[in-house]
Amino acid sequence: MTNTEIAAVRPSRPATAPATKAAGPSARDRGTRLLATLFLTPTIVGIVVFTVVPIVGSVVLSLFHWNVIDSPSWAGAANYREVFTDSTVLVSFRNTLVFMVLAVALQLLIALTLALAVNGRMPVWLRSVFRSAFFFPLVLSAASISVVMKYLFNQDFGVVNWALGLIGIAPVPWLTSENSAMAAVILVYVWQQFGFSFLLFVGGLNNIPKEIHEAASLDGATGLRKHLHVTLPLLSPTLLVATVVGVINALQVFEQPYVLTNGGPGDSTRTVVMVIYESAFEQLRFGEASAVGVLLFVLIMAVTALQFRLSRRFVHYQ
Repeated sequence: MTNTEIAAVRPSRPATAPATKAAGPSARDRGTRLLATLFLTPTIVGIVVFTVVPIVGSVVLSLFHWNVIDSPSWAGAANYREVFTDSTVLVSFRNTLVFMVLAVALQLLIALTLALAVNGRMPVWLRSVFRSAFFFPLVLSAASISVVMKYLFNQDFGVVNWALGLIGIAPVPWLTSENSAMAAVILVYVWQQFGFSFLLFVGGLNNIPKEIHEAASLDGATGLRKHLHVTLPLLSPTLLVATVVGVINALQVFEQPYVLTNGGPGDSTRTVVMVIYESAFEQLRFGEASAVGVLLFVLIMAVTALQFRLSRRFVHYQ
């Protein structure tokens, strides 16, 4: 067959269609975007109104002297200079940092220990009972819990000292001694807050593949060694979340020290948020209170940033 005949019987290629412009978003896409906007708008408005606006307002108010009754007067940096020279404010920052370190460490230790225990061999119904029991204090009012705990820690007729007396320990002035008041506040705070970290750890432990633990057991890792070298590295993302949330909450502690000790004895349990409350609503010094609040906000942001910075070394993602 000649080339001419081959060309005659060969099917011709269809002409290439000219390129068309990309079609615009369809009506369905526009509807989806509109629906997403409607769902996000309340959240965005809430964040702006209840978070952004108060923060900006506090920064602006910290530059003025204002007692609600008279008109605000310009103060500039005077409020901040007063904060750094006020011994009560400085002591409150020290107390808050000490409280944060001790309370968060104890909270994470108790929560992780109980999570490991509950996650072991246990009937499902009993595991659910423990989860509910440990989380229950978190849903209660911190003020109401503190009122009850104030009676339990009473030196004369409190249940805690009564129980200590059964084993021969003399009554402890939990709420009236500078040496033990902070310990009592920390215990009450941790008792209420550890349930949140406990649930985080339970969820994190359930997400660790069982095959990894089985492989570690075959390699000879058992007990504490397996938890240190296998469980904790795999649980490190959850531990980071629990630590960040715990630190932020601890730096803003107010109800427990206010109800239990009212900041005393002396200033041994006075926290930063207590100073803000007293300056604003008892002394009507809203400018000074706002300055303390701005410094607390900066401290929280700095500590949180430091945690995420350190997490690059210690947090391992699967």
